[in-house]
Amino acid sequence: MPKTKDQRPKTKDLKIMISGIIGRKMGMTQIFAEDGTVTPVTVIKAGPCVVVQTKTASGKDGYNAVQLGLVEDKPIKLKNVTKPMRGHFEKTGGGVPATRILKEIRLTDAPEANVGDQVKADLFSDGDKIDVIGTSKGRGFAGTIKRHNFSRGPMSHGSMNIRQPGSIGQSAYPSRVLKGTRSSGHMGNERVTVQGLSVARVDVENNLIMIRGAVPGATGSLVVVKKRK
Repeated sequence: MPKTKDQRPKTKDLKIMISGIIGRKMGMTQIFAEDGTVTPVTVIKAGPCVVVQTKTASGKDGYNAVQLGLVEDKPIKLKNVTKPMRGHFEKTGGGVPATRILKEIRLTDAPEANVGDQVKADLFSDGDKIDVIGTSKGRGFAGTIKRHNFSRGPMSHGSMNIRQPGSIGQSAYPSRVLKGTRSSGHMGNERVTVQGLSVARVDVENNLIMIRGAVPGATGSLVVVKKRK
């Protein structure tokens, strides 16, 4: 009986189908070019990820996307996930390991990837333009100088208004603080997208992507790296 060709797409074919990957920020370092030029880079351990679910515009979801799960060094057992998530992974037929982290990547066209396909760092190449989505470092409660870059007041001649924000209302009309007035408050710990970054180097063997410049988040935090449209 003749052997049938495996129709499942390989990882290298997913470069066209999937435009993003989940990773963890490992920290910053620098790389040297042959001419001695130094480039500061952020190292991202990208994946490996596995396709957990596909969505299409023609289906019940109404849009094109793939759901990726981050396969970590310490795998989680299926019995240790919540009951709804257990049912979600059981729908894959047992071919996908349970993962703690799931992220959805929107696509312009219907996904041709299959559930169980792996997505690795070779999705990207040197020089690719990318966007990075992460969660900024939490700074707690911050004043207006740190939070909004306000100028300080004079520090001499008996001034009592050095780091205070100053007047934020009116003496007569409308006699209230206007909505949206910048003030002290919680700073950081919010979703941040940095656009227009570029890939400096890709280490396929170790699943590492080196990105020129800084990306949001603390060391070890989750990020999503997406190709620019």
